[in-house]
Amino acid sequence: MATASRRPLHIVLWILQVALGLMMLMSGSMKLFTPIPDLVEKGMKFASEYGELFPRFLGVCLIAGGLGLILPAATRILPVLTPIAAAMLSLYFALAVGYHVQHSEPVGLTVGFTLIFAFIAFGRFKLAPIAPKSA
Repeated sequence: MATASRRPLHIVLWILQVALGLMMLMSGSMKLFTPIPDLVEKGMKFASEYGELFPRFLGVCLIAGGLGLILPAATRILPVLTPIAAAMLSLYFALAVGYHVQHSEPVGLTVGFTLIFAFIAFGRFKLAPIAPKSA
Protein backbone atom coordinates (compact mmCIF):
# COMPACT_ATOMS: atom_id res chain seq x y z
CA MET A 1 0.00 0.00 0.00
CA ALA A 2 1.23 3.49 -0.75
CA THR A 3 2.27 5.69 2.14
CA ALA A 4 0.17 8.82 2.69
CA SER A 5 2.82 11.09 1.15
CA ARG A 6 3.06 9.00 -2.00
CA ARG A 7 -0.64 8.30 -2.39
CA PRO A 8 -1.34 11.08 -4.94
CA LEU A 9 1.60 9.90 -7.07
CA HIS A 10 0.41 6.31 -6.75
CA ILE A 11 -3.05 7.36 -8.00
CA VAL A 12 -1.63 9.36 -10.91
CA LEU A 13 0.56 6.44 -11.93
CA TRP A 14 -2.42 4.05 -11.81
CA ILE A 15 -4.51 6.39 -13.96
CA LEU A 16 -1.70 6.65 -16.51
CA GLN A 17 -1.04 2.91 -16.47
CA VAL A 18 -4.66 1.95 -17.05
CA ALA A 19 -5.41 4.65 -19.63
CA LEU A 20 -2.25 4.10 -21.63
CA GLY A 21 -2.39 0.34 -21.14
CA LEU A 22 -5.84 0.26 -22.73
CA MET A 23 -4.66 2.56 -25.53
CA MET A 24 -1.73 0.23 -26.25
CA LEU A 25 -4.07 -2.78 -26.30
CA MET A 26 -6.33 -1.04 -28.83
CA SER A 27 -3.47 0.21 -30.98
CA GLY A 28 -1.71 -3.15 -30.87
CA SER A 29 -4.90 -5.02 -31.77
CA MET A 30 -5.42 -2.73 -34.75
CA LYS A 31 -1.86 -3.34 -36.01
CA LEU A 32 -2.18 -7.07 -35.40
CA PHE A 33 -5.60 -7.76 -36.91
CA THR A 34 -6.33 -5.03 -39.50
CA PRO A 35 -5.55 -5.92 -43.13
CA ILE A 36 -2.41 -4.20 -44.42
CA PRO A 37 -4.21 -2.16 -47.13
CA ASP A 38 -6.53 -0.76 -44.45
CA LEU A 39 -3.57 0.21 -42.26
CA VAL A 40 -1.94 2.00 -45.21
CA GLU A 41 -5.23 3.77 -45.94
CA LYS A 42 -5.29 4.99 -42.31
CA GLY A 43 -1.90 6.64 -42.84
CA MET A 44 0.42 3.90 -41.58
CA LYS A 45 2.86 3.91 -44.50
CA PHE A 46 5.27 1.63 -42.65
CA ALA A 47 2.76 -1.20 -43.11
CA SER A 48 3.58 -1.35 -46.80
CA GLU A 49 7.21 -0.19 -46.58
CA TYR A 50 8.54 -2.93 -44.32
CA GLY A 51 6.39 -5.94 -45.18
CA GLU A 52 3.38 -7.51 -43.53
CA LEU A 53 5.20 -8.98 -40.54
CA PHE A 54 6.47 -5.63 -39.25
CA PRO A 55 3.09 -4.11 -38.28
CA ARG A 56 2.10 -7.49 -36.81
CA PHE A 57 5.28 -7.50 -34.71
CA LEU A 58 4.58 -3.94 -33.57
CA GLY A 59 1.05 -5.00 -32.63
CA VAL A 60 2.34 -7.85 -30.47
CA CYS A 61 4.81 -5.45 -28.80
CA LEU A 62 2.06 -2.95 -28.00
CA ILE A 63 -0.31 -5.63 -26.67
CA ALA A 64 2.43 -7.09 -24.46
CA GLY A 65 3.31 -3.61 -23.23
CA GLY A 66 -0.31 -2.73 -22.53
CA LEU A 67 -0.83 -5.91 -20.56
CA GLY A 68 2.47 -5.36 -18.76
CA LEU A 69 1.42 -1.90 -17.63
CA ILE A 70 -1.68 -3.24 -15.91
CA LEU A 71 -1.64 -6.93 -14.99
CA PRO A 72 1.55 -7.36 -12.92
CA ALA A 73 0.74 -4.29 -10.82
CA ALA A 74 -2.95 -5.17 -10.45
CA THR A 75 -2.29 -8.77 -9.42
CA ARG A 76 0.90 -7.89 -7.52
CA ILE A 77 2.47 -10.96 -9.13
CA LEU A 78 5.93 -9.88 -10.30
CA PRO A 79 5.00 -6.19 -10.16
CA VAL A 80 8.53 -5.29 -11.25
CA LEU A 81 7.33 -6.19 -14.76
CA THR A 82 5.17 -3.05 -14.81
CA PRO A 83 8.04 -0.53 -14.82
CA ILE A 84 9.94 -2.79 -17.22
CA ALA A 85 6.96 -2.71 -19.60
CA ALA A 86 6.80 1.09 -19.25
CA ALA A 87 10.53 1.38 -19.99
CA MET A 88 10.19 -0.83 -23.07
CA LEU A 89 7.23 1.21 -24.32
CA SER A 90 9.28 4.36 -23.79
CA LEU A 91 12.01 2.82 -25.95
CA TYR A 92 9.42 1.79 -28.56
CA PHE A 93 8.15 5.36 -28.83
CA ALA A 94 11.66 6.84 -28.78
CA LEU A 95 12.46 4.69 -31.82
CA ALA A 96 9.18 5.79 -33.39
CA VAL A 97 10.35 9.41 -33.02
CA GLY A 98 13.33 8.53 -35.20
CA TYR A 99 11.06 7.02 -37.84
CA HIS A 100 8.80 10.09 -37.86
CA VAL A 101 11.77 12.46 -38.10
CA GLN A 102 13.17 10.47 -41.05
CA HIS A 103 9.83 10.76 -42.83
CA SER A 104 9.30 14.45 -41.97
CA GLU A 105 6.22 13.67 -39.89
CA PRO A 106 5.06 15.40 -36.69
CA VAL A 107 6.67 14.02 -33.54
CA GLY A 108 4.96 15.88 -30.69
CA LEU A 109 2.56 13.14 -29.63
CA THR A 110 5.22 10.45 -29.98
CA VAL A 111 7.67 12.43 -27.83
CA GLY A 112 4.89 12.91 -25.29
CA PHE A 113 4.25 9.17 -25.08
CA THR A 114 7.99 8.54 -24.75
CA LEU A 115 8.19 10.89 -21.76
CA ILE A 116 5.02 9.61 -20.09
CA PHE A 117 6.16 6.00 -20.31
CA ALA A 118 9.57 7.03 -18.94
CA PHE A 119 7.76 8.76 -16.06
CA ILE A 120 5.71 5.62 -15.34
CA ALA A 121 8.86 3.48 -15.41
CA PHE A 122 10.74 5.82 -13.04
CA GLY A 123 7.69 6.24 -10.83
CA ARG A 124 7.17 2.50 -10.45
CA PHE A 125 10.88 1.68 -10.12
CA LYS A 126 11.80 4.40 -7.62
CA LEU A 127 9.05 6.74 -6.43
CA ALA A 128 6.00 4.53 -5.81
CA PRO A 129 6.86 0.87 -6.42
CA ILE A 130 4.21 -1.79 -5.96
CA ALA A 131 5.08 -4.48 -3.46
CA PRO A 132 4.71 -8.09 -4.55
CA LYS A 133 1.94 -10.18 -3.08
CA SER A 134 2.95 -11.88 0.18
CA ALA A 135 3.32 -15.63 0.06
